[in-house]
This record gives sequence, C-alpha cells and structure tokens, in this order.
Amino acid sequence: MTNERTAFLFPGQGAQVVGMGADAHARSPAARAAFAEADDALGVALSRIILEGPLDELTQSHNAQPAILTVSIAYLRAMRERLGGQAPRPSFLAGHSLGEYTALVAADAIDFATGVRLVRRRGELMQAAATATPSGMAALLGMKLDAARAVCAETGAQVANVNSEEQIVIAGPIETLHKAIALAKERGARRAIPLEVAGAFHTEVMRPAQVAMNAELERIDFRAPVAPIIANSTAQPIATPEAIRQELTSQLCGAVLWQQSMERMGASGVTRFIEIGPGKVLGGLAKRIVPAATAISIGELDGLAALT
Repeated sequence: MTNERTAFLFPGQGAQVVGMGADAHARSPAARAAFAEADDALGVALSRIILEGPLDELTQSHNAQPAILTVSIAYLRAMRERLGGQAPRPSFLAGHSLGEYTALVAADAIDFATGVRLVRRRGELMQAAATATPSGMAALLGMKLDAARAVCAETGAQVANVNSEEQIVIAGPIETLHKAIALAKERGARRAIPLEVAGAFHTEVMRPAQVAMNAELERIDFRAPVAPIIANSTAQPIATPEAIRQELTSQLCGAVLWQQSMERMGASGVTRFIEIGPGKVLGGLAKRIVPAATAISIGELDGLAALT
C-alpha cells in the first residue's frame, strides 16, 4: 500500500484532557523535546499544565489551544522518530479549527514555536470576544445543512461547524441561540445539544478577535506547505503563503466545513486518514463521511502499530 494516498488530520479545542501525551513524553525523546520547545516558546510551564492539570487551567482557551497543538506535534514527531523512512507522508493535511494551525506546523508552513505562540494569542483573543458578548454553541443532530441554515436565517444565529451530514453546530449570542434551538426542534431536529464552550466560535461574535488576529498574522512569513492543506472555510486545497494568510483571516468568523473537507479529500483519492493528537473524534467522522477509507487515530504511542 505504498502508493496509498494519506491525509493527516489534527483535532481542535475540546479534545484536551489532563495527561494527554504523557506516554509520548515519557517514552519518546522527540516528543519530549516538543513539550520543552513549547515551554520555551511561551515562557510558561505548559508541559506541567498538560501533564498535571488542573483541568480548569488546561481548559482555558489560551492554554488549551497551544496544549493541543503541542501534543499533536509531539505525536507526529514520535511517529517520525519511530518509523523513520517508513513514516507515512501526507497527500493532504487538515485540522479542525485550531487544528488548522497544527496542520500548518506539520506542513512546515510555519515553525513550531511560531504556531504555539499564535494559537496562545488566538485563545486569548477568542476568550476576550466571548466575554464581551455572552454567547454559545449547540449541536443539531438529525437536521440537514439547508434546514439548519434556514433556522439561522430566521433567528440570527450562524452555522459554525458542519461536522457531518447529521451533525451541524450553530452558534450566536445567548438569546439568539435559544431561539434557534427552539426553532430547530420545531423543524424536526432530533436533538439540539448546548455545548460547553466559552462562546460562539466561528461566528460574527468573534469579529473583534479576528481583527486583532489579522494584525498578528501580518507579521508572519508563511512558507509554501509540503502538501496542500484543506481550508476550513472553503473545503478547498491551499498551497501558497498568500492562500494560507487569506484562510486564516477568515477562519475565526467563518464556518468550519469539515464534512465538505473530508469529501474533498476522498474525491481526490485519499484512502487513509490518520488523526494525530488527542481524541478520536475526527477519525470517527472520517469513517462516516468517507466509508471506503480507513481511519487511524494516533493519540497514544501504541497507535503507531497500526501504521506498520
């Protein structure tokens, strides 16, 4: 299967758990070095927060985002350390929201220290925007995208994530979101589940964060990625510094088109998806969206056995 087309997938905020990456930290020098580099880049003991918690400290956006990126890159480095020249090489990379920054690091479009610093700032800005406008998100199960968009058009909410055909996340200011949840239930949504998040990510609530983030991005010299990255906001491949900058300047306020991104990679011949980082959510979605492909989750070192 040496010619198998492979995509690397990287998880987003919400995947964090205390102790994630502990086995890699203990058993892989390459992974342990990634933890140390993150601490140095930020000037804080991020490794301690990841490995020891407490959970409420890890869950804060300015910690959770660099923590997930760090653990994902630690496993990527451990994979390359263990497998050497046999390590898979991606035809595409994609990351869910925050994970898009991890994909940029993995594709050598930005260096690791820059990625860690960027997502820490991103987390700070997102938290500030959420504090300024009390808001939230809810997952609609059993409602198609067009129906969810109609609900949003009538209430002022926005579609924030299209995770699969049967899982659409909507978001907005609290009062708006409550109206949208009620209307979605009236229109036949099987369930509408409020999510435990700080605010309405990937909506206009995040506009102040996006404006400030754009100023941060202007200072970054992006490189061409080693393989195309499937952009959250368009589900299309991007392969130039200019396209990367454009994607990141629209990402925080635009919907994550994850279903469409997976379908795009499947249509491009990807037959193996490797989720790298904490959790197994993206691997599970891959199996549902592209059932002909295989999906492997590398959230612990033992998972590397599936690649040999």
